[in-house]
Amino acid sequence: MRMLFDIFVQMLRTLWAHKLRSFLTMFGIAWGVGSLLLLVGLGEGFRTGNRKQLANLGEDVIFIWAGRVPAVQGNLTGLRQYYLTYQDWLDIKNEARNVRNSAPVISRGDLRSVSDFNSTGGQVMGVPANFNTIRYLPMKTGRWLNDADDTQKTRVAVLGDESRRILFGGQPAVGSTILMNGVRFEVVGVQERIGHGDNVGPNLRIFIPFETMRTLFPVKETDKPDAISMINYQPLTRDRNELAKQDVHKIIARNHQFDWRDKDAFDEWDTIKSYDMVGKIFDAMDMFLGGVGLVTLALGAIGIINIMLVAVTERTPEIGLRKALGATNRSILFQFFAEGAFLTLISGGIGMAAAAALMAVLGTLPSPPGFDTPKIVASSAAIAIGSLTVAGVIAGIYPARKAAMLQPVEALRRE
Repeated sequence: MRMLFDIFVQMLRTLWAHKLRSFLTMFGIAWGVGSLLLLVGLGEGFRTGNRKQLANLGEDVIFIWAGRVPAVQGNLTGLRQYYLTYQDWLDIKNEARNVRNSAPVISRGDLRSVSDFNSTGGQVMGVPANFNTIRYLPMKTGRWLNDADDTQKTRVAVLGDESRRILFGGQPAVGSTILMNGVRFEVVGVQERIGHGDNVGPNLRIFIPFETMRTLFPVKETDKPDAISMINYQPLTRDRNELAKQDVHKIIARNHQFDWRDKDAFDEWDTIKSYDMVGKIFDAMDMFLGGVGLVTLALGAIGIINIMLVAVTERTPEIGLRKALGATNRSILFQFFAEGAFLTLISGGIGMAAAAALMAVLGTLPSPPGFDTPKIVASSAAIAIGSLTVAGVIAGIYPARKAAMLQPVEALRRE
């Protein structure tokens, strides 16, 4: 134990005697570890931020809107517009075997909503009662629309949080009434705020029963009485999203007389595919950023090896004298190995602490849309610790072995 203590004291004296060299060497390792953790942490922040944005839409949602198809089959010079219809949705509901849940939507952005206090022109959406099982629509106060509202065409509305703030300010909204293009609606519920920051679009929406919307405010772009703006649906299971889309394409193409294999005929958004694509992009980003951090860490490790080799050269006479006085190869090996490992591990610890502190500071700042608070990723921390261990062993063993193998006479001759 006494020998270990003496070696440790000697190691600290040596490092202190070469303060600038030791600092620069430690800085290289700390920078490498900190860079690795910070870069991967930032990449993970973007990944989780984008995941949360997609999760705010709902789970495994596919959107499909009206489209354009060739006016004459096989002729691409002329296109005709087709609109989704209520019958399309009914056929999807009854025939699409790979679709778990679906909902028709009528959306208008030209309706003016007026309360006793203010007015707003946010998006008004006519939706059935099951819409909140497809889309993410948490309630803050009151209730969501129900089947009775739809079948009885009641004039009730659910407000997004921003619409509630504009129309009622600090006044209670549930139980109050609003005029929507002159038609009176009772507010029965208010949603929780979705997302954060300046992304107020989803919170400006007002929801009313689908049948009420279809009767009072039908789709404006066409004269078809059963036209709808879009259909939201979910596949039976996540891995059946392509089969579900194929079912929907076939039904819509049959109803509107065009080839379902014409991909350009469908205007749609598959959030499942987007989610998987985002995951692949950020996996590649993590690999790239992690590679940059590992290269930086490797350069720091090479610096430590170089410094330790310089130390062996500088201390050759000391090594010769110690061996002449009876020091064993093992004690010399351990001393230089301990110095290299100590420099590596302390530097790595400082780098980890600095990265964690910086991420904590970033966590207190407002996050832009699509970005979440960066955090230390367990896998990158494990890679950093493993890399540090390897670097410490290499940085300590090779110079230490060179020092231990010196012959006392040869070492003293260099005095």
